[in-house]
Amino acid sequence: MRLIEIAMASAITMSIGGVSYVALNPAKLQSRAQVVADQATCRTVDTAIVGYLMNNGTAPTSIRQLKDYVRGDISKYRIVDGVAAGPGCAKA
Repeated sequence: MRLIEIAMASAITMSIGGVSYVALNPAKLQSRAQVVADQATCRTVDTAIVGYLMNNGTAPTSIRQLKDYVRGDISKYRIVDGVAAGPGCAKA
């Protein structure tokens, strides 16, 4: 029984150590946050493309046409084959 207690204590200690390392590694946290933000922005641009199409009956050909559909800077994105292309977007 004592061996199980030691193993559990070791596992908990290793988990805490891993969490502490990540907490003390802000560059890794920032990098992951940027990836998630880019993916969300790509989805937002795709949604704006659909909104524009529904409101105008034609697909947008330029990101500038979506300025009324998106809050924020989407200047890093472009429209390729009717979908968003840029940071965080899946490559076709």
